[in-house]
Amino acid sequence: MLDQQSLSALLEAVKRLEGGFAKLPAPEGEAPGMARLAEVLNATAERLRDNYPYFHPLYAGQMLKPPHPIARLAYALAMWINPNNHALDGGRATSAMEKEAVAEIAAMFGWKNFLGHLCGGGTMANLEALWVAGQLHSGKKILASEQAHYTHKRISGALHLEFETMPCDERGRMDTDVLAKRVARGDVGTVVATMGTTATGSVDPLPEILTLRERYGFRIHADAAYGGYFVLAENLGADSAAAFLRIGEADSIVIDPHKHGLQPYGCGCVLFRDPGVGRLYKHDSPYTYFSSAELHLGEISLECSRPGAAAAALWATQRLLPLEKGGAFARGLERGRKAAQALFEKVRADSRFVVAFAPELDIVIFVPTAASASEASVLSRRIFEAAAQRDLHLAVAELPIRFWGENLGSMKRDRETLTCLRSVLMKPEHLDWIDRIWEKLSLSTQAVLQS
Repeated sequence: MLDQQSLSALLEAVKRLEGGFAKLPAPEGEAPGMARLAEVLNATAERLRDNYPYFHPLYAGQMLKPPHPIARLAYALAMWINPNNHALDGGRATSAMEKEAVAEIAAMFGWKNFLGHLCGGGTMANLEALWVAGQLHSGKKILASEQAHYTHKRISGALHLEFETMPCDERGRMDTDVLAKRVARGDVGTVVATMGTTATGSVDPLPEILTLRERYGFRIHADAAYGGYFVLAENLGADSAAAFLRIGEADSIVIDPHKHGLQPYGCGCVLFRDPGVGRLYKHDSPYTYFSSAELHLGEISLECSRPGAAAAALWATQRLLPLEKGGAFARGLERGRKAAQALFEKVRADSRFVVAFAPELDIVIFVPTAASASEASVLSRRIFEAAAQRDLHLAVAELPIRFWGENLGSMKRDRETLTCLRSVLMKPEHLDWIDRIWEKLSLSTQAVLQS
């Protein structure tokens, strides 16, 4: 299950890389501790066995997608040099690879003239986007939905920006009727549109938000950390497809290659439609290693040292699997969505469960049928534990009870939230494993209900 055949390709690539430095005199000595290297590495492997099988299709809990073998290998290859993409002098080749890879990501949204770079992850990428927003709309507020990632509120606090939460509709999307009344007050600088919430995969109604921007002039930041790559998928529902079609009209976009982009952690990306925002990053660096007159990635980033290995891995992956509709990469996204739709239909057809709404991307949420919301919440956790004993790893989430609407029937609504079961089917292989996933879920549920 853990790929080992590709290690021979890595060895050949290391030899080729070493050949590029063959003229250098060989260094003397060796790294300390080499005599016990194998012993400690094996001990590390033993410790790492105490993990959930994140790489396996039976892990369908959190947003953990295994890196593609080319990403693992390219990252490891680059680590023999350990480049730093802060300055060209520290990461000459990988800085160029980063610019090329980021340009390919921007092209998914129709952008050619833009400013962007890789980050340590979505949190740092969103921080940069809101930092720029705060610089351009000083004193104005940041709005995001109640289902937006919690980091937006936290980041706003760190940046001393006022933040407000907007309510969601029954499908977990920002309520644009409430938003329209709020932005009419004129003190809103930026609206965060979440293109795939982390809890339910819901996609905020971007076309309606864009219409409001035309009237009120706020910035739009598209947090597409989770869902951004679905711009390539051709099997989305009408509402989601309409939203992704217009994502390129946002002022800034965040996308996480370490989620659906098949990359190791951490690899995020921030993009700005107006390259002129680069002026906000300007600084006079005293460091002499800025020996090149060309623009350094460190001059358009709040982060300083960043792993060039992440850029190498992303560049290699996109060279192997281009970011294009109808390609192998896009088909993988579509298979994850098909898997979510398939599981949703199985759950909806079973009287032991109650579904909320159909998945927009590849996340399914549901609860066991019970007399009350409290009882259903307890059963959700018990089924979660029973499934894990059968090697099926789901997740639990606490979500507003209104997401289930009339589907709850006569269930007593004795609390405002439901502890539900949540399944993220983001691996292409999940489509092939749906029957086995359903079998284990059904057996686990039956065991809980009969106990």
